[in-house]
Amino acid sequence: MKEPPTELPEKVAKLRRMLSELQGGALVAFSGGADSALLAVEAAAVLGAGCVLFTADSPTLPRSELEAARAFASKLGLRHEVRETNEMEQPRFVANDAYRCYHCKSELFERMVSAARELGVKWLLFGAITDDAGDWRPGMKAAFEKGGRAPLMEAGFTKQDVRERSKELGLKTWDKPSAACLASRFPAGRPITLEALSRVEKAEEALRSLGFRQCRVRLLDEAARLEVEPGELGRFADEGLRKRLVQKLKALGFRFVTLDLEGFRSGSLNQGTTRILRSDVPGLPEV
Repeated sequence: MKEPPTELPEKVAKLRRMLSELQGGALVAFSGGADSALLAVEAAAVLGAGCVLFTADSPTLPRSELEAARAFASKLGLRHEVRETNEMEQPRFVANDAYRCYHCKSELFERMVSAARELGVKWLLFGAITDDAGDWRPGMKAAFEKGGRAPLMEAGFTKQDVRERSKELGLKTWDKPSAACLASRFPAGRPITLEALSRVEKAEEALRSLGFRQCRVRLLDEAARLEVEPGELGRFADEGLRKRLVQKLKALGFRFVTLDLEGFRSGSLNQGTTRILRSDVPGLPEV
């Protein structure tokens, strides 16, 4: 196998070559996060009007993220389709087994396949990167099964590469905190409900209103388990802050509010779950 590019300019060049080969246009899964934003901008630069962004309007996507995605696409003049998805009508998704993300992404990419046909574009793209390999991400399996491609991953982009390249391009998403759908706050086996999704969304809004940028509110029985950056754990020594936050979260229906002393870590509820290996992901460069 040809050695993957190691320097960012090489990776950018490889990415653009790959995108230029996508005859027939592309539909880009666009959540508004740093990875999908960079892919959207690079694809639009290469494919022009042949690039269309696709955002799923789902209860698992915070309203603030949906509005941010709309604003980003509008400001850059990118063609943007926002369409509802119905994963909450799927019993397997709602049951929230270990393959929840597979069921969700299957719904997303089925909608994308339909939209691509309607819009007359051929390729389905999504913003996975090399950092995503090795974690439990069955959603990637669903994306590949539906014919999706992950150009950033194929070109060897890491999260650091995404942020550096985004900063070079002047994208405001360059330092945007990592995000994930609200369903990721539910431990496996706890059914997904609209009420609980809304509670989590509002609880995280409460944390952000107090200045916490990277945060999660995980559901544990009747408790809210808070994750913030380790460097911000000391802020909870402020009695006034604690009281305000506890008051807000108990008003949302949580009986207990707990703090995870390990701090924020992506996929913390995946611990003990079988990993998807790098060798299982097509097109991923060896490292």
